[in-house]
Amino acid sequence: MNTNRTFQLTGIERHFDEDEFIVSKTDNRGIITYANDVFLRIAGYELEEVLGKPHNLIRHPRMPKCVFRLLWERIKTGNEIFAYVVNRCKNGDHYWVMAHVTPSYDSAGNIVGYHSNRRRPNPETVTKVQSLYGQLLEIEKQHGTTTAGLNASYEAMQTWVKEQGGNYDEIILSL
Repeated sequence: MNTNRTFQLTGIERHFDEDEFIVSKTDNRGIITYANDVFLRIAGYELEEVLGKPHNLIRHPRMPKCVFRLLWERIKTGNEIFAYVVNRCKNGDHYWVMAHVTPSYDSAGNIVGYHSNRRRPNPETVTKVQSLYGQLLEIEKQHGTTTAGLNASYEAMQTWVKEQGGNYDEIILSL
């Protein structure tokens, strides 16, 4: 399996039907423990290729790191999150999703993993999100791949949320 993140991106966007959901589950470290058929078909992997691998296997380089920082902050503390995400397919294609990520608990109430349902986003919303993500990526690029870049883009995202006049969840769900 090619897990090298430097391969050529194709620029081709894949789509899935409105009534389909991409589903995956991970352990509490983000290691894939389950992927449904839609996930495998759209991302272009076989089940054996993703089980036991980090979920960031499908991370697209045009996805701002600050969004994942927010995601992990939320789910590690037991909160759910909705986020627009562009993912990378095995062959370099990409696909957009509206992700809903929730913690999974054991019988003692401990977080043991995460469950993500992804649906097809509205194309007009993707256009809006691409603009924001482009700005955040530019901020990250200006600072290099340092923690400073991540912190600066995270702050810019928080500023954008405040400028929209609501909280993150309200804004994302209203796009």
